[in-house]
Amino acid sequence: MLDSSRTDTHLPAKPGVGYKPQHFAEILEAPGPVGWLEIHAENYMGDGGRPLAQLRHLSERFPISVHGVGLSIGSEGALDADHLARLKHLVGWLNPTSFSEHLAWSTHDSHFLNDLLPLPYTDATLTRVCDHIDQVQDVVGRRMLLENPSSYLAFAESTWSEPDFLREIARRTGCGLLLDVNNVFVSATNLDFSPQGYIEAYPLEHVGEIHLGGHDEDTDDHGRPLLIDSHGREVVDPVWALLDYVLDRSGPKPILIEWDTDVPDWPILRAEAARAQTALERLPA
Repeated sequence: MLDSSRTDTHLPAKPGVGYKPQHFAEILEAPGPVGWLEIHAENYMGDGGRPLAQLRHLSERFPISVHGVGLSIGSEGALDADHLARLKHLVGWLNPTSFSEHLAWSTHDSHFLNDLLPLPYTDATLTRVCDHIDQVQDVVGRRMLLENPSSYLAFAESTWSEPDFLREIARRTGCGLLLDVNNVFVSATNLDFSPQGYIEAYPLEHVGEIHLGGHDEDTDDHGRPLLIDSHGREVVDPVWALLDYVLDRSGPKPILIEWDTDVPDWPILRAEAARAQTALERLPA
């Protein structure tokens, strides 16, 4: 479990956006309601160059959240020691306000699968994930947040619900949670459960960050709705409504707008952040 003596930092309860280099100048000149930025760790593990110089400059103006996509927390094998060392180096010099990863796996032996794949929620998986999180927190030297996945199938062998699985991980490891509201909506549609019921069961007291993103609509082989977590368009109205449902129960939280494919011009992304600000402003003072 994480050493409780370590300093725990928190992002401001404001809108944030996933940083894209094409927005660098406009973010500095006209950030609007954006109060913090998030980067993908793997994009900044090199040495020197313009990306790191821009990131250093931004970190003087904004709290930074580092979001990892390649640790493969849920993998059956050991964590990649080289990847973990590069992550430690990045976190060490950047000193971000927050660091997060996914409840998923993306590696097999020496192969990287370029996807975030789901896990069966069993006692054995729980032990393995907790051991990996303990290792990450020990090496990096800070508390991490763990994000709920978007799901397209369920495992017959699962013996835990996802909210209870995440609650137990947080209890055993001391990690926090990153609640991706779009992922909840995508999973609820694909697996036919109530997103509001999921939120009612979710341990909101451990949430240090909320994510919102766009998704694509499709149908499965039986003609049923199938949602794909694409991060390539605006957040849809039902997801905004689910965010309100969350905030009514959790109170103000940092809210990130994720837009990773077909990235729009800055005014469009800033407008999404402004809508998140409106969601926060409707809460009682």
